[in-house]
Amino acid sequence: MPTHYSDLTSTGSGYGSEKPPSTFGFSESTFTYEELAMATNGFSNQNLLGQGGFGYVHKGILPNGKVVAIKQLKVGSGQGEREFQAEVEVINRVHHRHLVSLVGYCISGAQRLLVYEFVSNSTLEFHLHGKGRPTMAWPMRMKIALGSAKGLAYLHEDCHPKIIHRDIKAANILIDENFEAKVADFGLAKLALDTDTHVSTRVMGTFGYLAPEYASSGKLSDKSDVFSFGVVLLELITGHQPIDKTHSFTDDSMVEWARPLLAQALEKGKFDGLVDARLQNDYNTSEMACMIACAAACVRHSGRRRPKMSQVVRALEGNLSPDELNEGVIPGHSMIYSSSESTQYSTQEYKQDMMKFRKLALESQELDQGISETSGPSSDFGQNQSASSGEGQQSGQTTQDIEQGRTNKDIFGKSS
Repeated sequence: MPTHYSDLTSTGSGYGSEKPPSTFGFSESTFTYEELAMATNGFSNQNLLGQGGFGYVHKGILPNGKVVAIKQLKVGSGQGEREFQAEVEVINRVHHRHLVSLVGYCISGAQRLLVYEFVSNSTLEFHLHGKGRPTMAWPMRMKIALGSAKGLAYLHEDCHPKIIHRDIKAANILIDENFEAKVADFGLAKLALDTDTHVSTRVMGTFGYLAPEYASSGKLSDKSDVFSFGVVLLELITGHQPIDKTHSFTDDSMVEWARPLLAQALEKGKFDGLVDARLQNDYNTSEMACMIACAAACVRHSGRRRPKMSQVVRALEGNLSPDELNEGVIPGHSMIYSSSESTQYSTQEYKQDMMKFRKLALESQELDQGISETSGPSSDFGQNQSASSGEGQQSGQTTQDIEQGRTNKDIFGKSS
């Protein structure tokens, strides 16, 4: 296990860089605060990529010409301290082409900064939902689904202990210039021992993406991430956002709206009403059927009946049939279970629980800072692209906002 964050805490002052203990195992570069200030032109607003309760993310250029995203912890932010600890503990474990990589760090007095690779082509949320954006072609959607699935499978099955991301969403899937996906933002991630079936924790994540058993009880497992990924697949299939007041599922989740359409698509091969109309039927039918099967399996109410991410990868690659993925479960007809999965409860009860949960979180936000629900592209590391022109759509509010008092604001301006 990595050294705890308390071991990284410095009592020093000034702008020099302080190195964590060698037991932490960092192989990345250390930077001074002055070096990172110079790289970002004094952390100027022109280089601002994103902001949240934790602090700010700026675009920077290192002396060797490497472009980076620099995440700066807001001094005195308790939630930011926890997110910084989680990212530091997790990111040193992960090395995968479909995960955003750490370049280095800076610990200087009260300052805490992480330096990441810069991913130049914004987020999946921006490309799918940004106002005025061209329709994302089907091959791009398929490529992004497979890449992000591989990144998530690596976290769950190739890391020891496994890593539960806890905030999988379209805004946290970054896109590079070749439209390869990179999963980002490990600020809410949890390390889970292989012997643990679940971890009881405070509920944090993003509305519209939360697995029902996690939202209702705080019992977290890798299958919670699988559910969230299923919602992302539904976004790729339908072109809708999980919370979209312009659509018919204003009060109910996109998942509940999609369930009967998923069943119809898989049983009868009818995609009408489910597939994004903007595609104008320009997609590979077998690939679409495969992604629909994956989405239906991932968003099952019962966590233990959801597939592993490695199975999802194999299915998206065409190496696992829908029948194998379903494992005898009739699509669209999986049972709803309570958090212990020992008793059934009704769909209506589930909807009521989620509505109460959402109401509580929004009330907490209003008490904190009078926050509105309007939000836009919300990744920490996406390139500035849309705020200045009014682009960006509403994205789900996060339950981490309850403690942070933050919204996912329009953070994409003109590229510098």
